[in-house]
Amino acid sequence: MEFSLEEQDLQNTGIMQQLLTDNDPTAASRKQDHIVLAFQSQIDKGQLDQRFFYEPLLSAHPDSGSLKPFSFLGKTMKAPVWVSSMTGGTEKGKTINQNLARACKDFGMGMGLGSCRSLLYSDDTLADFDVRYLMGDAPLFANLGVAQLEELIAEKKVFLIKEMLNKLQADGLIIHVNPLQEWLQPEGDRFQMTPLQVIEIILEEVDTPIIVKEVGQGMGYESLKSLLQLPLAAIDFAASGGTNFAKLELLRSDPVKHLIYEKLAMVGHSAEEMVHMTNQLKIELGDKAKCQEIIISGGVKDFLDGYYLVNKLNFNCVYGQASAFLKRATGTYEELYEYVDAQIQGLELANAFLKVR
Repeated sequence: MEFSLEEQDLQNTGIMQQLLTDNDPTAASRKQDHIVLAFQSQIDKGQLDQRFFYEPLLSAHPDSGSLKPFSFLGKTMKAPVWVSSMTGGTEKGKTINQNLARACKDFGMGMGLGSCRSLLYSDDTLADFDVRYLMGDAPLFANLGVAQLEELIAEKKVFLIKEMLNKLQADGLIIHVNPLQEWLQPEGDRFQMTPLQVIEIILEEVDTPIIVKEVGQGMGYESLKSLLQLPLAAIDFAASGGTNFAKLELLRSDPVKHLIYEKLAMVGHSAEEMVHMTNQLKIELGDKAKCQEIIISGGVKDFLDGYYLVNKLNFNCVYGQASAFLKRATGTYEELYEYVDAQIQGLELANAFLKVR
């Protein structure tokens, strides 16, 4: 029996599809997916991420765990990721902090606790913050605001800071600086000293590593310059682009106050801008720069943002995230684990195939 050319083509195609299916059972369904989804997968050149050169020829697929361990805050970290200060002393605070602490141990990340103010005079909320036993030797820092520290200085009770750190087995203290938040907060405190004065006193009177951070609007050139010249363990940018606590407090205030001050909440600096300023200051200050480690946070949405920023900054650094972790830490640990695992794999892929421009 003779077949037409068209019939022969169809027959050959069928044989080829059968061979493909025999060798790869998923081939047929995959090819069908490609046909169906091709038109949904078009992108415009304007959507390309211009921060990177994509180099597909220079690396094999990375093995899991391929990120190189490095020293940060005197500890060994496996991933350049910091869980930024979030919560405690609330109904869900215990679950959130415990889940985050487990992730820090499993993935070699560091963590800053939410405000530990409640622990200065009472242990009622200690269970919400007590996570060292879940973290192993990962970096863990407690957190107090400038207003609380100013109060301790005035009352000559600075010794309570060390007692709190001992309760938590924390590696050091984060001082959060938040003048706009305090001003706009209905229950806010008023600073009698400059935050810089408070920081200098705490550095002198408390023998512990200290990190200084803002709370969501970042810091300008002169503030960064002042901090870099202090013997701090690190500076945490807490730049504009993530949770803006000035705006948050406005949402809690009365409508008139909201109307008057709403533009004030829009003042600040992005993480990318702060990276640029800090690099300039490194050159300007030279040996006068005593602080040599940075946590880049504020508006860091994913591993690509983090990878880009840590490679642009000329300091030993990690990147911090808060809301992305918080969203997944309120439920089961498995949900958080899957999210962090995907982010770490993303970093490994970025290291293998992307070069920062």
